[in-house]
Amino acid sequence: MSEDPERLLERFARLCEIPSPTGDERAVADAVLDELRDLGVEAAEDDCAQAARAGSGNVLARVPGWGRRWVSFFAHMDTVPHDGSIDVVEQNGLFRSAGDTILGADNKAAVAVLLELAARHAESPAAAGLELVFTPAEEDGLRGANELDLEELRSPFGYVLDHASPIGDVIVAAPTHKHMVATFEGQEAHAGIRPEAGISAIAAAAAAIAQMELGRLDEETTANVGEIEGGTASNVVPGRCRVVGEARSIDGKRAAATLGAMVDACTWAAGEGGCDLDIEVTEKFRGYRLDPKATSVRVAEDALRTRGHVPALKVSGGGSDANALIARSYDAVLLANGTAANHTPQESVTAAALREMLEVCEAAVELASEC
Repeated sequence: MSEDPERLLERFARLCEIPSPTGDERAVADAVLDELRDLGVEAAEDDCAQAARAGSGNVLARVPGWGRRWVSFFAHMDTVPHDGSIDVVEQNGLFRSAGDTILGADNKAAVAVLLELAARHAESPAAAGLELVFTPAEEDGLRGANELDLEELRSPFGYVLDHASPIGDVIVAAPTHKHMVATFEGQEAHAGIRPEAGISAIAAAAAAIAQMELGRLDEETTANVGEIEGGTASNVVPGRCRVVGEARSIDGKRAAATLGAMVDACTWAAGEGGCDLDIEVTEKFRGYRLDPKATSVRVAEDALRTRGHVPALKVSGGGSDANALIARSYDAVLLANGTAANHTPQESVTAAALREMLEVCEAAVELASEC
């Protein structure tokens, strides 16, 4: 297959217009598998869909090189939820959604780049072989990557193309994310006739939130309450209120302590307000710090320099499949992919960034073959 500079861009737009919110990845997984097989690339889907609560399993493709080395690249197939269809428009080299939806560049930009990488190397193999992994259910708990059989991978390290920042950023630390759902149970009563018979769950929840330290707590730690819902009408003392919050920190112990303080605030407020309380705490993903001298980081930096970028080692406040892979002792590095305003109707990516992502990957393949 000869190189076609427009093929990458056409593929990207086509993939974005295939709906794939978390849990409904089947259509895009089929599109990925069909294209890989049309290229003559070895590709298979694992059986993790049920365990990952996803619409498909992980898709793993291999393109052998002529040497013994392998390097892996990861992209996720799902997007955040959206209403209505995604219609992609391109103007002056900038891709955006035509409507009020997301674009889906998170992470279809990376999916398109990896498919183009497969197309190039299927025709003209490099020294290092490629392992391309397309995961489902990343946007809600990294569930596909958590179910990936890492013993299947031949690559000693790999790259996750999923950070929405300018190309050149190399993420060397990311947070542990602790999640909390607190449900306050009070007693309903008529607010105008017998308010003294009621116990307000909303008042208790509000007291709990007022006791919490929220926002940026230090350079590496944040806390937030993002949802509160309860009550049935203005004339009813609310008998139930649900609060959803989180804490994140590069330091896992700090994340746990921060969420613990939020739980303590809920417990205190429920007791003071006479409410029952049910709290569910989960770890969405575990944080990490990479050794800046690690081979995987060095290869990423050198690949960026090869393409004229100045590498910047950064700390992220978000999670990615890299969190899941590193937590399971696989050497993965999260790289910026040049997208912007992900998860919003203002999401965008330039044609230049898509092409540059591809060339950085090519440089990484070449350098990995020499390790």
